[in-house]
Amino acid sequence: MKVILKIDGFDYSGDLSKPTGIGIMLRDGNQNPNCFYANDPEIIPFKEGDFIGDISAGSPVNFKNVIFNPHGNGTHTECSGHIRDNGLSIGSLLEKYFFTCRVISLSPIEQNGDLIIGLDFDFNYYNFNDIEALVVRTIPNSSDKLTSKYSGKNPPYFDPVFLTNVNQLGIQHFLTDLPSVDKEIDGGELSSHRTFWENRNNDRTRCTITELIYVPDHLVDGVYLLELQLMNLDLDAAPSRPVLYSLRKMC
Repeated sequence: MKVILKIDGFDYSGDLSKPTGIGIMLRDGNQNPNCFYANDPEIIPFKEGDFIGDISAGSPVNFKNVIFNPHGNGTHTECSGHIRDNGLSIGSLLEKYFFTCRVISLSPIEQNGDLIIGLDFDFNYYNFNDIEALVVRTIPNSSDKLTSKYSGKNPPYFDPVFLTNVNQLGIQHFLTDLPSVDKEIDGGELSSHRTFWENRNNDRTRCTITELIYVPDHLVDGVYLLELQLMNLDLDAAPSRPVLYSLRKMC
């Protein structure tokens, strides 16, 4: 299925039959990214009496329980209910699921022993007109991100000023391959989360942050169409499957 979008006065074409997923599949055990000391996900057969919900154990069907932490076990999307007692649920948040998107790649800068993303970023270098979502791929980038263990390692995080600018540009959805936009241990400040969701000149109620994505190298920086697929959970966050579709600028 072909689509044509108008972005900043220009027409772009895309093919919805050629998606690239940038979410990480949730698996049983330790073959997942992990952060904030969350337990590894468990996918275990349901048991009741003589019934064991596992075909390999003789059951006619697979029927399994899944135990996981959305924030700590893989790609997830969160709403402002993550940091506020506002009753918002990610499952009922969005009114649409396709968004114009820009992908950029950024390297951290070392400062006082921390690796910080966005300290030297010039937002004027890019055109963000009509862009609804921003995907940040951090450099270096490798498939190790699919199973990285971040707990206790003070991974890179974002300069809160960077997220302030994202807010002021009216970008509604922010996606990163880091475990958090904030420092692992920051005394509960959560500065980047808070400034992203702060209502300045626009309503941020339906804005989201997605963490622990993986953007493969073959996707070059540029403008895309984002599809943000969410598990329908009544929580502040849920596992998600963001999908990118390449766009071509039409003459």
